[in-house]
Amino acid sequence: QVQLVESGGGLVQPGGSLRLSCEASGDIFSIYIMGWYRQVPGNQREKVATITSGGYIKYADSVKGRFTISRNTAENTVFLQMNSLKPEDTAVYYCNAEPYSDSPYASDFWGQGTQVTVSS
Repeated sequence: QVQLVESGGGLVQPGGSLRLSCEASGDIFSIYIMGWYRQVPGNQREKVATITSGGYIKYADSVKGRFTISRNTAENTVFLQMNSLKPEDTAVYYCNAEPYSDSPYASDFWGQGTQVTVSS
């Protein structure tokens, strides 16, 4: 099993910044990709940014140039630095861990979610 614990959400004004954290524990060596997703109630969950075990990073076009994903491997923690926040960034942000295909796990692991609200 892998457990993911998120923190760092909150209320921020447009143009402001937040830094989200996700700490992984358990069978962390099974993780291939970690990333951040976001979801508004009634909407599809959207992939925001991902980072592989080898350090390869991808961003959604909607956040490119504003958000930065990074990790502290020793602490099994992934971060999402969010700058120049817009109201449309408002969502519940979820940490995700995708296991290697040859691992014992058949599905991804998810954190509990942390609310990010961008509003004046």
